[in-house]
Amino acid sequence: MPKLLFSRIRLYEFKDLMPNMKQPRRFDIVLNCRRRKKDIQCVSVQKCNDEMYSSKLSCQTDHELHLEKLLKDKKYLAAFHSFLQSEFSEENIEFWLACEEFRLTTSPEDLQWRAEEIYREFIQPTACREINVDQRVREKIKQALEKPNLSCFDEAQKHVYLLMERDSCPRFLHSDAYLSLKRKSRTLWYL
Repeated sequence: MPKLLFSRIRLYEFKDLMPNMKQPRRFDIVLNCRRRKKDIQCVSVQKCNDEMYSSKLSCQTDHELHLEKLLKDKKYLAAFHSFLQSEFSEENIEFWLACEEFRLTTSPEDLQWRAEEIYREFIQPTACREINVDQRVREKIKQALEKPNLSCFDEAQKHVYLLMERDSCPRFLHSDAYLSLKRKSRTLWYL
């Protein structure tokens, strides 16, 4: 008998008996149950999508805000600079700072020699601290050196800023140097 219980014939007979058996059902309860499940599924999917979007958004803006804060605060800037030195990419922050200083230049004579100095130190292909910008930007800056203005390094500065924002800053934010500095600044705030 146990062998017949699991045989195909026996299963088909059992399936055939099922439709003949009718259980009383209330359709309003079944429909409400289905609606509630769909509503719960829709809400949970929407919540998951919102959380994913907000986490991506906060991640993107988090590094932007942190890099801005790093560049404005002297302690964090010094720590970020030493971190970049340890990674052999300090030319990025130094170029960015040189460009910021260049923008504050008022006299045309100072503008000329400072622009040439920045070009020789960071942009020129044989520069000792050459930054990573493409050839088109180099040529554009080289042409602008004939009659420099305050915005001649803007495109290269923006490129370096984005490079630091995407590459160096996230690594720095997870480094021991940043975390210990952040911990120290919190404890000093409480004292």
